[in-house]
Amino acid sequence: MSDDLAYQTGILEGVSRTFALTIPQLPESLRDVVGNAYLLCRIADTIEDEPTLTVPQKQAFGELFVEVVAGGQGAERFARELLPLLSSAMLDSEHDLVANTARVVRITHGFRTVQRNTLVRCVRVMSRGMAEFQRNATVDGLNDLSHLDRYCYHVAGVVGEMLTELFCDYSAEIRERRGELLPLSISFGQGLQMTNILKDIWDDNRRGACWLPQDVFRSVGFDLRTLSTGRTGPEFVAGLLHLIAIARLHLANALRFTLLIPASETGIRRFCLWALGMAVLTLRRVHARPAFTDSRQVTISRRSVRATVMVTNSLARSDIALRMLFHAYTRGLPSPRPGTDAGLS
Repeated sequence: MSDDLAYQTGILEGVSRTFALTIPQLPESLRDVVGNAYLLCRIADTIEDEPTLTVPQKQAFGELFVEVVAGGQGAERFARELLPLLSSAMLDSEHDLVANTARVVRITHGFRTVQRNTLVRCVRVMSRGMAEFQRNATVDGLNDLSHLDRYCYHVAGVVGEMLTELFCDYSAEIRERRGELLPLSISFGQGLQMTNILKDIWDDNRRGACWLPQDVFRSVGFDLRTLSTGRTGPEFVAGLLHLIAIARLHLANALRFTLLIPASETGIRRFCLWALGMAVLTLRRVHARPAFTDSRQVTISRRSVRATVMVTNSLARSDIALRMLFHAYTRGLPSPRPGTDAGLS
């Protein structure tokens, strides 16, 4: 197990510098299980993102992976069948991660029952949800905002639920606030996912997918089917601004979630604040440059990441200071239309 945990720590650095940075901020008893959860989700993402796999192949591998994680058996077969099908579009570290699926799953099955069940549920909901959306993915976009909400839940909201359950299992004080935290965690995940969707519009389009809602753009006179031609214009920007406003609401809920974590749990707060801060900065860049044509044009710099870390670390215990900071950095973003509540009352 110690060798497997050493592998987990090392591969995290390869597949996500961000999570390799944030996970060590968590209390020691949460680091291994959250790190393992991230790697499980990353394997599921690799299946979804591999461009050479057909939709039936993705669905079959997704189901097989759910069985592997739930039962703890068959990981070698899963890796043996999937690995040769991964293309150069996937990172070398993702190839490595799939090849070592058995090591990751062995760690999963070394956790306590409540932790293991929480991870299994997340992988099941995520894998089956992504398979459903892959079957219907086109460059024409999703039908409407409710469809976008469902997509965000399956790829990110369920991760928020999983983290909340792990935090509640870790702390009795946090568990007392579970009823408030769970819906906010889904919104937290949606805020992060919507920010990524907006940042990756053109990258996704080149891969033959679009996760923008048709009804929002239709209401301002823009047809998402023309997006693949590269044509945008003021109508497209109007739709984009509305989605930025909704994402801002979800990120406000992310702050509410974070402030419900006791101030004494600075590690958990930092874990949340770093993700929230980087999402806000990315949203600001998309807003400042709505005519961008590549995600690299709106990706925040390493300097910005370092600044986010420094500022949130210094303010992690102060609810008042964090509210003021959030207000200052989101003040220039568009406000949502009347009646928009980001799914929460």
